[in-house]
Amino acid sequence: MKDRPILFSAPMVRAILEGRKTQTRRVVKPQPSPSSDTAFVGTDGIWRFSHPTLRDPVSHEADDVRCPYGQPGDRLWVREKFQPLFADDIENHWETDWKTGKGYKISYPATDGIQEFIDLDDGLSDACKPSIHMPRWASRILLEITGVRVERLADISKDDAMAEGIVVQPDGGFGLADSTHYNFSDPTDSYCSLWESINGDGSWYANPWVWVVEFKRVT
Repeated sequence: MKDRPILFSAPMVRAILEGRKTQTRRVVKPQPSPSSDTAFVGTDGIWRFSHPTLRDPVSHEADDVRCPYGQPGDRLWVREKFQPLFADDIENHWETDWKTGKGYKISYPATDGIQEFIDLDDGLSDACKPSIHMPRWASRILLEITGVRVERLADISKDDAMAEGIVVQPDGGFGLADSTHYNFSDPTDSYCSLWESINGDGSWYANPWVWVVEFKRVT
């Protein structure tokens, strides 16, 4: 069993904490050949993308890719935007140790908002830090992988779109819990809007191969 970090935005963090998100999709890198049409997993945990060769369309070659997020049973610790604050019993900044977290308490803007800076006698203050810089000791969410597969992005089902954090809105439409990425009839269209907000215009219609990582929260 291995532990690996994974980044999530604030809305996705809230969805995980509220039990609404049990899947995440991440682009396979590098992407298989554009002619790849099928994918299967070997016993070694490596996915093989089968595609016709240029010399002989009847025979096939394979692009091998291993999931960088792990296999079922492995764990993911969530990196999110965070605000390191000095612990209440700390009077001097030299009493802290960033490597171990000693002397710090962590606030999480996704659920706590931005906290008032703590100003020590030397004028030192603590601003929010991006998720990529979160150390392991500051993470509050641990996930266990329950399944891994690959598929084309646009092949997502309505049920899987809901597992990505989309919820039914009061009027019967679909979107995130904060009503963003709203669509009145189809959760997959809501997820399309969410995907493009993260990955850029046109990224949905490129229809890349993606890792589908299913997980449960470890409490």
